[in-house]
Amino acid sequence: MKVKETLNLSKTSFPMRARLPQREPEWQKAWDENHVYEQRQKLNEGKPTFMLHDGPPFANGNIHMGHALNKVSKDIIVRYKSMAGFRAPYVPGWDTHGLPIEQQLAKKGVHRKEMDMVTYRQMCRDFALKEIDKQRTDFKRLGIAGDWEHPYITLQKEFEAEEIRTFGKMAEKGYIYHGLKPVYWSWSSESTLAEAEVEYKDITSPTIYVAFPIKDGKGIIDQDAELIIWTTTPWTIPGNLGITVNPKFTYVEVQVDDRKFVVAQDLLATVGETLGWTDPKVLKSFSGKDMDRMVAKHPLYGRDSLVMNANYVTLDAGTGLVHSDPGHGEDDYNVGVKYGLPVYSVLDAHGIMNENAPGFEGQFYEKANDSVMDALKAKHALLKHVPITHAYPHDWRTKKPVVYRATTQWFASVDAFRQQILDQIEKVNFKPSWGKTRLYNMIKDRGDWVISRQRAWGVPLPIFYAEDKTPILEKKTIDHVADLFAKYGSNVWFERDAKDLLPDGYTNEHSPNGKFTKETDIMDVWFDSGSSHQAVLAQRPELSFPADLYLEGSDQYRGWFNSSLITSVAATGIAPYRGILSQGFTLDGKGQKMSKSLGNTIAPDKVEKQYGAEIVRLWAATVDSSSDVRVSMDNFAQTSEAYRKIRNTMRFMIANTSDFDAAKDTVADKDLSGVDRYMLVRLNDVVKKALAAYDEYDFSTVVKTISSYLVNDMSAFYLDFAKDVVYIEAADDIKRRRMQTVMDTALLALTKLIVPILPHTAEEIWPYLKQAEGFAYLAEMPKVQDYADADQLRKQWGAFLEFRSEAQKALEEARDAKVIGKSLEAHLTVYPTTELADLLNGLDADVKQLLIVSALTVEPAGTKAPADAATFKDGAITVAHAEGEVCERCRMTRTDVGTDATFPTLCARCSAIVRANFPEAVENGLESKQK
Repeated sequence: MKVKETLNLSKTSFPMRARLPQREPEWQKAWDENHVYEQRQKLNEGKPTFMLHDGPPFANGNIHMGHALNKVSKDIIVRYKSMAGFRAPYVPGWDTHGLPIEQQLAKKGVHRKEMDMVTYRQMCRDFALKEIDKQRTDFKRLGIAGDWEHPYITLQKEFEAEEIRTFGKMAEKGYIYHGLKPVYWSWSSESTLAEAEVEYKDITSPTIYVAFPIKDGKGIIDQDAELIIWTTTPWTIPGNLGITVNPKFTYVEVQVDDRKFVVAQDLLATVGETLGWTDPKVLKSFSGKDMDRMVAKHPLYGRDSLVMNANYVTLDAGTGLVHSDPGHGEDDYNVGVKYGLPVYSVLDAHGIMNENAPGFEGQFYEKANDSVMDALKAKHALLKHVPITHAYPHDWRTKKPVVYRATTQWFASVDAFRQQILDQIEKVNFKPSWGKTRLYNMIKDRGDWVISRQRAWGVPLPIFYAEDKTPILEKKTIDHVADLFAKYGSNVWFERDAKDLLPDGYTNEHSPNGKFTKETDIMDVWFDSGSSHQAVLAQRPELSFPADLYLEGSDQYRGWFNSSLITSVAATGIAPYRGILSQGFTLDGKGQKMSKSLGNTIAPDKVEKQYGAEIVRLWAATVDSSSDVRVSMDNFAQTSEAYRKIRNTMRFMIANTSDFDAAKDTVADKDLSGVDRYMLVRLNDVVKKALAAYDEYDFSTVVKTISSYLVNDMSAFYLDFAKDVVYIEAADDIKRRRMQTVMDTALLALTKLIVPILPHTAEEIWPYLKQAEGFAYLAEMPKVQDYADADQLRKQWGAFLEFRSEAQKALEEARDAKVIGKSLEAHLTVYPTTELADLLNGLDADVKQLLIVSALTVEPAGTKAPADAATFKDGAITVAHAEGEVCERCRMTRTDVGTDATFPTLCARCSAIVRANFPEAVENGLESKQK
């Protein structure tokens, strides 16, 4: 019989190499075939609910790393809540209407204006559904658990119907109106844009200073004086109808050579320097209030330009006099309406100057900049042209600049119930906390919401027009359209004439001949997704309204968080969510935004093929996603190494509990040693901290807490000296069973804790734990235990670990000095203080075994240490080579090796163990390695 056959060497079929890319699809297939998600929902019936409402990604293209971060974070939360006593269903969703799909079809050679609307919309629908299938596969590959066979999709007829009903509730309260106002207009998309569809990029614009001659200075300003305005959009000069000044500012009229100009007093020096004035002479000063309703002359057309008062005029730049074109600016519009100025646009839908800009018709607005400046120069009105670089709004899809342009649109009035929205924000819990201020200020400052779009692929606005063009927004007609959409889908709007979309027998006083037309604009896509609280949460029986949590990227403060809040408060009076958790963007390793055009993207698929989805999930759980997150393949390499440490430590515990049957081998708590109980107290600390971190959505702390316990408490301490027990003692020895009890208890608790983050690995471990549940996800989270002596154990063993650290330093120095090789060759002598002596003598443990040395001497407290001892605050330590020979079985250096003649290469301890448990060895002896 060989010596190693008498050892309890660890045995397990749990593989060292994870092979995640190959194995993960197998577990995912098993989850699907066994309907594990559905089983989990069944287990949670009747429990308190937790609703995480999925913000719908747009159905266009394979998922990117931002999608992965978002979806994995949601999955961690939902899995945790499901295992922590909540009914937490997860219904994934998709946003499917809008311009991006129209653009994709255009790239494929499909021309919207060359085919009938119904056919075109069907092509859009088919494209969206194919993209959904593509993304669903991507998300499931990440191990996301959810009702993937029954997602919500904004093109579903039942969704569209509820969106129309939400619109109807807003219309019924008077929040929907038709108006001519300047809005963000994308000439490249031929449509209005919402604020959430605008991004800012730096551009260089021609800044111009223009002189407007005074026509009526009210006897205050000389009749030969000129008002100087400043603008970065020369093309809007043809639309000028007024000049705005701040009533609180002081203005001055100055003589410059043979001309007189008016500017704000506080900007005189700056303007003078810019325009090259050498010695401007101040002729008089007056307040902006005094200038109210003065009249200047348009330098190109000679028409009146009314001087108006408004507080939005600042002294940050310019001249203190603002050129006002009510058709091309929000502030210009508001002050213009107040003063009774007309509103019109000098641009058509394609960004071409129209008949409202005489002399510039047919020019693209950017080209018109030069033409307008030339015309002003010819009139001696252009005082200066200076290029300036500044942030300017762009269409986030086409990446082209947008303009403010007055058009007749449908609006949702935010102002009508703004305070109600702000009051609801106060009731929402935000993570990070700054999100509250951000959303509050956005709502406080935002204008009315332009909800109409001049596109084809979307939900039609359910509005009819009478013969006299009066809009019809009646509950009866809107509800009827919603019912039609619920039955046929929104394509029915384009398949039928207006009269066939109205309720039977419908009449209207504005249509005496019974003739009606229908609106051709569609709804802003943010109204689509923003209605999901009613179309999904309030409709699906397994869900409930409002949601407990919305979790999306920080850009959704102006997007989905915003539109959902507005529609929900408008329709129901309350916010659609109790909590908002926002995440930053994923950037490349250099901090740049990931972009296919830059070639700096990392697809989740690439990481899955190289490392596995678990590594994407572990990465998502460990990064600080409250701000922007840098992503590189090096990150995943590091994460893979962290995963390996977790896996290997748990594998060691699996291997060393392979012969442990918890039902009959578990050692009662009262019979455990102090160090065993301490490890369970530390495990309990981990459970408590991890559960609290999960509750706070602090996944990084969950991972750090579990990893620290496995690497520091277990691997570097407990499991390190455990080998001398679990390998060496008899299989059923109480000391061995104690340690196996700790390992088994820790394995079970930690496996449950990692399910939300590492579900594939948890499922791989689960069969080795011999639990009743068929899958790890069907288990419940571990409970926090109450250990009466926890504080005492933490204090006692915390002090020992401090001493152990000093002992390890001394052993390392002895190794460097060639006194010993391995620590089992060492004889440690300790010269303790009274406190340390009491600690070491009071431990119910073999301290030399804990320190993994062969001999230990603890001198009486106060014994003087030799000069060469390693000192520390609680005493001193010397290290010598232990006397005796190395036991062939336990590898300790002992003086009693060979005292049993039957086993001459074993120490007395090992001889006794072999003699008591291996009669064959007693009869035939052991085959020695030394022979």
